[in-house]
Amino acid sequence: MDDPSLTVLALLGLAALAAGFVDAVVGGGGLIQLPALLLGLPGASPVQVLATNKFASFCGTTVSAATYYRRVRPDPRTFGPLMLLAFAGSVGGAFVASWIPRSLFDPLVLVVLVVVGAWVVLKPSVGETTVLRFGAGRHLRVAMLVGLLVGFYDGALGPGTGSFFTIALVGLMGYNFLEASAKTKLANWATNLAALCVFVPQGAVLWHVAVLMGVANLVGGYVGARTAVARGAGFIRVFFVLVVAGFVVRIGGDVLGVW
Repeated sequence: MDDPSLTVLALLGLAALAAGFVDAVVGGGGLIQLPALLLGLPGASPVQVLATNKFASFCGTTVSAATYYRRVRPDPRTFGPLMLLAFAGSVGGAFVASWIPRSLFDPLVLVVLVVVGAWVVLKPSVGETTVLRFGAGRHLRVAMLVGLLVGFYDGALGPGTGSFFTIALVGLMGYNFLEASAKTKLANWATNLAALCVFVPQGAVLWHVAVLMGVANLVGGYVGARTAVARGAGFIRVFFVLVVAGFVVRIGGDVLGVW
């Protein structure tokens, strides 16, 4: 693969900056960053693109997870098992990724996004306050199941993982958007680390691109996390609806063959 030009590197850096911000607020930065890598590095293999994307995302989720943890102080009794099962699910998903037809996922993901987006819009109270729906034992089991399933999705496909964590934590478990975002970043950090444990030994990361994008994603993640914490659940809710709408358009276009 030829080295990218300075212009391409600059554009990839801007894409990573935007992806880091979006990912820190509601998740889903991969839907910005991954297409940018595919366009900017046409000579790279699919595994090189995925590995480089994961490294950049890992940098952003590291700083945003740390920022959320310091300022929100989520309960480790929930996010610990959530992270552990997300890590395991991501490793499992990575191993079976090549066996899962991509064509089966997009329609399912589209339906989930439309239903959840409409639900959040039609029920303004969703995600404003934390009203947990399960008792202690069941709450832990549900958190572990969420970590395993969404982690598996991240290992198998990836884009939109943060948003799916947020959807599950708000809609299923009853957290407000701020607390859900904090736990989402910690879980997403674990899934990114799991993927790198597979990709780095394979030599798949394009380090000269990954480091640049990692720094940009880190800056975006820091700014996004601080903005989300300062503005609160209401801001995250609005941002969430806008991002989900963008995902619906993007994935819907893929399903219908528009793009």
